[in-house]
Amino acid sequence: MNIDELKETLDELKQKFDKKKNNIDDKESWNDLRVEFLGRKSKIKDLFGLIGDFEPEDRREVGKLINDTKDYIQKEIDRLKEKIEKAEDKIKYDLTLPSRKRDIGKEHPITSIFKLSKEIFSKMGFDIKKGPEIEEEWYNFDALNIPISHPARDEQDTFYINEDKKVLRTHTSPVQIRAMLEENPPLAMIAPGKVYRSDSIDASHSPVFHQIEGLLVDKNVKFSDLKGVLYKYLSELFNESSIELRFYNNYFPFTEPSAEMHMSCIFCEGKGCKVCNYSGWIELLGCGMVDPNVFEAVDIDSEKYTGFAFGVGVERLALLKYNIHDMRYFYENDI
Repeated sequence: MNIDELKETLDELKQKFDKKKNNIDDKESWNDLRVEFLGRKSKIKDLFGLIGDFEPEDRREVGKLINDTKDYIQKEIDRLKEKIEKAEDKIKYDLTLPSRKRDIGKEHPITSIFKLSKEIFSKMGFDIKKGPEIEEEWYNFDALNIPISHPARDEQDTFYINEDKKVLRTHTSPVQIRAMLEENPPLAMIAPGKVYRSDSIDASHSPVFHQIEGLLVDKNVKFSDLKGVLYKYLSELFNESSIELRFYNNYFPFTEPSAEMHMSCIFCEGKGCKVCNYSGWIELLGCGMVDPNVFEAVDIDSEKYTGFAFGVGVERLALLKYNIHDMRYFYENDI
């Protein structure tokens, strides 16, 4: 076969295709046409196998001629498919019928708490910060004044990734460290995110949970500022204007003084119920004034600046706000 004979063969092939394509009106006949003209046993496939029989200087032109014909057939095949599908859609769907009711998804309680918290703190001037979940041990422990001997650094409490001082972060406090290294005071931020601890799963514990940690650093920051921010946050979060807060002395390596904060029970208004173990108070979060050793780790002058920090479990807040009694429900896809 020479080039002229090839051109004649290709023209005959196109004419044959054009004649048959006019009779295609469903997917079955469309597929038969596709297989006949583009399948493994098609004429086009055979012609590609003959390219090697031509002179080397003619092979490029031969290949182009065959490819052009193939492209033409392929485009027409695709156009026919689209036409058939549109025609079938018109048959399949009766637009005059009333719409079917669909179940609309709802926002997950954890997502809702994050969203509300970000809105409340943003209005108070706090920035939203993020950080890596796989964290260096220095950011997760050392810079936060947590000594080597502290139980939190034990493998029974912390997930260690490898021997290169990498851990799954046990709190979002490392985000505070990164922020203080990157920005100069004044600094107001919250760090919402996922954290990991080696806990067994029960009604109030999980190896994977969520936290919101807050930090404010400036000149003359006082413990009363911390109280005011937490009161404003919780009042808006729970939509309660009459909540009361209590602060008890506690110990956290990264704050001094440190406190454990309790909130008056929002279910019984402090009178005592099953939720608060009939005490009228609910233990909610830990907080305190930033320890000078933490400021030293991030090169902030503790003689010039002071600050407060707090951390609260998002699951804990969601359990209270939505009156859910077991945090495992959050992860069991129970609509």
